[in-house]
Amino acid sequence: MGNSFGHMFRITTWGESHGDAVGVVVDGCPPGLLLDVEEIQKQLDRRRPGQSEISTQRREGDRAKILSGVFEGKTLGTPIFIGVWNEDARGRDYEHMRTKFRPSHADYTYQAKFGIRDWKGGGRASARETIGRVAAGAIARKILELDHGVEIVAYVKQVWELTADVDSDTVTAADVESNDVRCPDQDVAIQMIERIKAARKDGDSLGGVVEAVARNVPVGLGEPVFDKLEADLGKAMLSLPACKGFEVGSGFGGTTMTGSQHNDPFYNAGGRIRTRTNYSGGIQGGISNGENIVIRAAFKPTATILRPQETVDVDGNPTTLEGRGRHDPCVLPRAVPIVEAMMALVLVDHLLRQRGQVGG
Repeated sequence: MGNSFGHMFRITTWGESHGDAVGVVVDGCPPGLLLDVEEIQKQLDRRRPGQSEISTQRREGDRAKILSGVFEGKTLGTPIFIGVWNEDARGRDYEHMRTKFRPSHADYTYQAKFGIRDWKGGGRASARETIGRVAAGAIARKILELDHGVEIVAYVKQVWELTADVDSDTVTAADVESNDVRCPDQDVAIQMIERIKAARKDGDSLGGVVEAVARNVPVGLGEPVFDKLEADLGKAMLSLPACKGFEVGSGFGGTTMTGSQHNDPFYNAGGRIRTRTNYSGGIQGGISNGENIVIRAAFKPTATILRPQETVDVDGNPTTLEGRGRHDPCVLPRAVPIVEAMMALVLVDHLLRQRGQVGG
């Protein structure tokens, strides 16, 4: 119920932020895929806490362990169980939140829905749940790379009112990883870092936008009507903690254009049909057209801030709450590998669905 994602390549994440462990079960991975835990670890290291002074200072090694589904370095075609043990959980930091609801967090809605909640760090509502997504995404990326040379690169496009100038066609992973904020525009990255530091000093937080591009995606991925490729990408991104908006291609900007301006003209590029522009963002009619798929995910400012805020307790009594513990003043830098993972999960699921339909 709501903890699984995908059809042919299906994942189920499990665990709470301050529980014993978190992780994922991956079902539907083809057999015979060479898989080493270090390939998964590489991606987990990009999302782990304590990476820099602009991220949460929770210290977790986030070392992954594969407990099933892999034998002698190859996938078996059976469920792959991956676990990561929590080593630096401090549930006592949240004791003062036991009976109070954090504004704009999941505390109230979880309590209202289930009649019970894990108040230590938000439980399943914590971004720590995304460890399972990133671990599964690492496997999905490898399938995409081996089968079609698909390359996925995400980066911080915007923090607060600071917007980077980035060419999605040429940006590289090295460009993204060249600074702590994961923004390829070096001049703007410096400004972003300073603004995040200032927000942290003020006990506040910032939001922004992550942009992602998938290159070499084959034509034909996506299903008509309800399972359109952009619909599944939208669901994937909007399922992420703190994500409040999604765009593909021109997105909302396309509303200011005319049809003659926005349409992507076709041409024959040596036997391959291409488009001269890419306002469609690589998807037309819900199906990939072979151009780069470009999406954007908007993330709100982190809900838990170190400032007194008006709220109520579980009995509805007015009170105030000041956040404690270790929190990201801006989720954007650590959201980059998570966005990449979700994009990979959607694409590999549709790749396997297409393969089943056409027998390829």
